[in-house]
Amino acid sequence: MDVNGTVAEGFEPVREAFAANFETLGERGASVAVYRDGQQVVDLWAGTKDIDGTTPWEHGTAQVVRSATKGTAAAVLLLLHQRGQVDLDAPVGHYWPEFKARGKERVLVRHVLNHRAGLPVLDHPLTPEQALDPLRGPAAVAAQAPVWEPGTDHGYHALTYGWMLDELVRRVTGQGAGEWLAAQITGPLGLDLWLGLPDSEAHRVGRAGRVEGPEPTGGLRVRPKRWVTEAYENPASLTRRAFAAITPFPDQNDPAYRAAALPATNAIATADGLARFYATLIGDTAGASRLFTPETVELARAEESAGPDRVLVVGTRFGLGYMLHGSASPFLAPGSFGHPGRGGALGFADPESEIAFGYVTNGFRKTVTADPRAQRLVRAVRQSLGR
Repeated sequence: MDVNGTVAEGFEPVREAFAANFETLGERGASVAVYRDGQQVVDLWAGTKDIDGTTPWEHGTAQVVRSATKGTAAAVLLLLHQRGQVDLDAPVGHYWPEFKARGKERVLVRHVLNHRAGLPVLDHPLTPEQALDPLRGPAAVAAQAPVWEPGTDHGYHALTYGWMLDELVRRVTGQGAGEWLAAQITGPLGLDLWLGLPDSEAHRVGRAGRVEGPEPTGGLRVRPKRWVTEAYENPASLTRRAFAAITPFPDQNDPAYRAAALPATNAIATADGLARFYATLIGDTAGASRLFTPETVELARAEESAGPDRVLVVGTRFGLGYMLHGSASPFLAPGSFGHPGRGGALGFADPESEIAFGYVTNGFRKTVTADPRAQRLVRAVRQSLGR
């Protein structure tokens, strides 16, 4: 496989790992970028733009990053808190009065970010058309009763996270999370990252799909536990119901889906856009000052939820809006924070090593959090740092 792009001296293992993903893990088209101390040290791409096509993946090809979206959306709410516009310990209903219905008076803003709101499912799932309406998702969550006492336990809010966050941002700023992100972060910084893809950028986005690559071997292989498999197969489980809050799930290649803003699932990014986003959260980059204060970085990565996840039925760890380093989502080091996208994409930052990482792909595997291709690249970054 011909790999395009550059790596700085010492980061050659990342190029080797990236090529190996195509040779042994069924990668079709992908890119990876790494920043260190605000400077790009890895920028690689290879394969085809479309999972079923022949047009080469180019520098600047973008892809939907699924739940890696959550990390970009979380920054909006944390920056509003940093600016004094949102109180993380205030009830959601303080900003959004309709939300208080059906026993949700004690749901706090921080519960939205740490997956403790008790609202991972909808009793009445939305159709794809309804889900793309920015008003229908929040209204459905506002009408939903919690499935556990808010604040007492945690479980991954796969889709409802986005509607709650979006409406909070809208009530505080008058803009949806995608509009605010574009106006305040990605637009001014010139990042190739969109939550609501503009028509002018649609030509850059590759067609995605499921890939059934060879199974990982050795240390890469992760076998799902029996009870995990059963949870995903049982229509009555919280697991299945959480991921079925939109039924059927929209076609992620549909231009209407890409143009909408679903802050849990449908950001579009290049690997460089995702990596530079995280680089700018934790430090200065070329032409841009850091976005998060040290105090906000600690909010993002201080453990808020840990242990058995009532939705993912494995142990997970969350800060405020971000997954943390652990068995379900192994990042670079214990202090890292970020978010994977189901079946592929990954973005994170590690403040101690001043590393920021972004990986996007057009081939989605069955994995939910720890995709073997992304994890191989993370290990290569760790090797490059001499760890």
